[in-house]
Amino acid sequence: MSTTMQTIRLTTAQALTRFLINQHVELDDGSEVPFFAGVWAIFGHGNVAGIGEALYQVRDQLPTYRGHNEQSMALAAIAFAKARQRQQVMVATTSIGPGATNLVTAAGVAYVNRLPVLLVPGDVFASGQPDPVLQQSENFADGSSTVNDALRPVSRYFHRITRPEQLIQSLPRAMVALTDSALCGPATISVCQDVQSLAFDYPEYMFEKRVWRLRRQGPDQHELNQAVEALLGAKQPVIVAGGGVRYSLAESELQAFAKRHQIPVIETQAGKSSMFASDPLNAGAVGVTGVDSANDLAANADVVLAVGTRLQDFISGSNTLFKGQVIQLNVQPMDAVKYRAQSLLSDARLGLQALSSQLGGYVTSAAWQQRTQEGIAAWEKLCEDILPATDDQTIPSDAQVVAAVNTSVDKNAVVVAAAGSLPSELHKHWRAEQVGGYHLEYGYSCMGYEICGGVGAKLACPDREVVVMVGDGSYMMMNSDVATAVSMGLQLTIVVLDNRGFSCINRLQMATGGANFNNLLQDTYNKGLAQIDFAGHARAMGAHAVHVDNIGGLKQAVLAARQRAGVSVVVIDTDPLHCSPGGAYWEVEVPEVSPRKEVVTKHQEWTAKRLAERGY
Repeated sequence: MSTTMQTIRLTTAQALTRFLINQHVELDDGSEVPFFAGVWAIFGHGNVAGIGEALYQVRDQLPTYRGHNEQSMALAAIAFAKARQRQQVMVATTSIGPGATNLVTAAGVAYVNRLPVLLVPGDVFASGQPDPVLQQSENFADGSSTVNDALRPVSRYFHRITRPEQLIQSLPRAMVALTDSALCGPATISVCQDVQSLAFDYPEYMFEKRVWRLRRQGPDQHELNQAVEALLGAKQPVIVAGGGVRYSLAESELQAFAKRHQIPVIETQAGKSSMFASDPLNAGAVGVTGVDSANDLAANADVVLAVGTRLQDFISGSNTLFKGQVIQLNVQPMDAVKYRAQSLLSDARLGLQALSSQLGGYVTSAAWQQRTQEGIAAWEKLCEDILPATDDQTIPSDAQVVAAVNTSVDKNAVVVAAAGSLPSELHKHWRAEQVGGYHLEYGYSCMGYEICGGVGAKLACPDREVVVMVGDGSYMMMNSDVATAVSMGLQLTIVVLDNRGFSCINRLQMATGGANFNNLLQDTYNKGLAQIDFAGHARAMGAHAVHVDNIGGLKQAVLAARQRAGVSVVVIDTDPLHCSPGGAYWEVEVPEVSPRKEVVTKHQEWTAKRLAERGY
């Protein structure tokens, strides 16, 4: 006997929001929370009538936050997911045209960094009857394309919804892209604006509560045996801690594994703060933005256990740093075969547990342990020589500002940054003494991520102090979320380092023989430089803001911000030319011929470096 399927009549947009509020996630402690923590929205004609109305109906279950810029609100959503270790996500919805294409850069950030975000841009009319509508591009060769197709290359899953019933299959597939450890990234549900308001009899099962859990898959026994054999034969192994340690919630397992087997750990940008900075086995930052102690271990290790890292060029020294056998412990098969690696396809937590169990009482040699400690001590001694600054010092280096801020914030603080000089100095010098205290977007290195990223991080970690460190260049690119944070009543400290231009790329320009050109403001085309009052600008958006003259003033201002509700902005002038030592080989192509002899000389020097590192 057949039974009639129970249905409910909803618009496409209403079905979308009802589905979202019924998705939950089980956290590591066994508790359940809504999987979607909120929606960032900027409404336009392409989404206000359909999606806007539907969001209003569920505003108590799924809060909606108003953005000032589509890119920045999506970045805030991405930063939220990063800070929540991919356990919860947010949504970003926009109108068609420029609102939708403003999502592309943010989608690139999520795609490269393997971070989940649900993007719901409006799209053109599926009927095509009013074409071309306001903000619609016209492709004379393809009547089915829209500018939203620009999101396809930076989406793990993309579906243009042209009929209401397509959601029945599309939304579960989007959830896979948002929750699967190996596939994780942005999902785009592009909903045609007329379809948003069309009604359909949706099956009620579509809106039943579903609880998602972090899928943990252990290692293949053959691959595990190979990895164990390699490690048991290693005299000088090292562990590279990547972001996968954080997203697997495997920090405790990493710390226990390193301690039990006395294997030093070196950290990527995404993996930093998986271990405490003071842990005697934490040898620090690895790679181009890394420190001597870590890079020495990386270069001399006979076995490299890379845990949850995609080994991009800044970590691997453009694929030259690691000379020993690399074991890639990773959930993503494409990552697991990188760098001539021996694959160990597994969840990081389960993989480390399985390895440790089979390694038994294995520990590294006393000589390797001594080399580790000597390297750490040597780096700490070097830092003692370059980081301290007197309170009356003006125009400090970025590294000195990092050190001063680090000593002035709570031990539980989270630092947020993204691009320019700061990722290098923070990677080397920020000492995180709590798990998750370091939040850097350096996969896409997106200028403008910093302030909106701080908003997302604070929403994700309301009980932790969040301090954003941002250069003047990134501040100028995207700063409207100072006002967002003020309006939302968030306590946020923003430190602006004003070196009057793009200092990081200026130093690279100089290192490749180029003339100082179009990076520092003084080297740009101008008829009188603007004197930018960053503190005054921040005050105009409602923040408490001061410009400090020296390191002492910086410390006092950061300490005062901790005691103050709301957004505090501290501005300090810094030296654009100073960069602290460390680093590894990075492949940069310098012109072979140039009227500038400095460029030709640098070409010869960089070519010699490449030959020395690669042998060809």
